[in-house]
Parts: sequence; C-alpha cells; structure tokens
Amino acid sequence: MIEIKNLIKTYNIGGQTIKAVDNVSLMIEKGDLVSIVGHSGSGKTTLLSLIGGLTMPASGSVIIDGIDIWSMGDDKLSEFRNKKISFIYQFSSLIPTLTVLENVMLPTAFGSHDENAEEYAKKLLDTVGLKDKMTSYPSQLSGGQQRRVAIARAFINKPEIILADEPTGDLDEETEKEILSLFHSMNREKNITFVIVTHDKEIANQAKRKLKMGNGSIKEL
Repeated sequence: MIEIKNLIKTYNIGGQTIKAVDNVSLMIEKGDLVSIVGHSGSGKTTLLSLIGGLTMPASGSVIIDGIDIWSMGDDKLSEFRNKKISFIYQFSSLIPTLTVLENVMLPTAFGSHDENAEEYAKKLLDTVGLKDKMTSYPSQLSGGQQRRVAIARAFINKPEIILADEPTGDLDEETEKEILSLFHSMNREKNITFVIVTHDKEIANQAKRKLKMGNGSIKEL
C-alpha cells in the first residue's frame, strides 16, 4: 500500500515560490493500476518522483507498506527502492557501452538477486519482442526498441511497484498495445502496483483508477 499524506513540493523560480505538488493526500492499494493525467506542468512527474523516493518533499510523507520512506537515510532508501520500486522514464536512459541484455540486467548488480536473473532477462526481452537484439548495443536500436529495453529492465528485480512516466510515448500503435497488455498481465498475475503518468486518454481509461492533476492538486475521475 502507498499512503501519501499532505505532500508538498516547492521550487523557487525567478524569485517566486511555485508549488509543483500542493498538499496532495492519496491512498493507492497494493495491486492497483492507477493512471494520472493532466497538462504539462501540472505536477504529475514531480508526484511520481516524490512517491519513488527520488525527490524530497518540502513537507508531508510517503508511506509504503507502513514505512515512511523519507525517514530513512540515503543508503537505506536506495536499498528500499531497488527491492520494491522500478521506474520507467520518458527517456530510455540506457548505458551505451552495455549490450541490450546487460542493460536489462543492470539493476541486479545492486544487492542480492535471483540466481536465474539472466534467464529471466532473456524471457523479458522475448516478451517485449527483442529476442534477436540481446547482443546489440543501444546505438544499434531505434528509439522504440530502446524504450522496450527500458521497460524490460523495469521488471528484472521483480518489483512490487512500477512508476511509469509516459511509458509508451515513442512506440508504434501495435507495440504500445503489446506493452500495455504486459502491464495488465503483470498487474493481474504478479499483483504489481502500477502508477502511470500519461497524456494518452486511451491508456488512462484502461486503468482501474484514473486521477487528474492540475496546479499541483489531484482529484479522482
């Protein structure tokens, strides 16, 4: 369970204090699949970063499975994130000197992991349609293929929570459907909690819950 209490994040821009996230409180149950929509600058990505422990709030708390993540030190928080949470960003952020398979396996380099991680990585790449690209490097892939590698990488540590920021932004329509089908099957079969930020109404409408952000505030749709 994710419990967000009175979360505020401010930025100082041109001498003015801007509330990117303005006193947001929210409960997300384990196994939920939530979409967050809203215009650019509404606070969606900032909220995702706060939930994931990447950006510290000005005030408020993020409680995951009963643990206030911002009460932990940096090392403990990093360990917690690696075990519990995976991110899918707007950009693939692949390491150019690593092969596709090595990029997918990269999160397993931090902390303990399943001894069958390589086989699982290969299975994930097969699932996202890149079985024949395992030994390729990011520069040899299209933008859409790089995005699919990043999506496969997000599942390698078998996380309990996936935080996705425009996860299908540069995919063609067919691949987008395949990836969304993967999300729904992982949600259904593995009980993974998904929080997906998107501009795409069709993607948003497929979620179990749909939220909308505006001016740093959030409401249920």
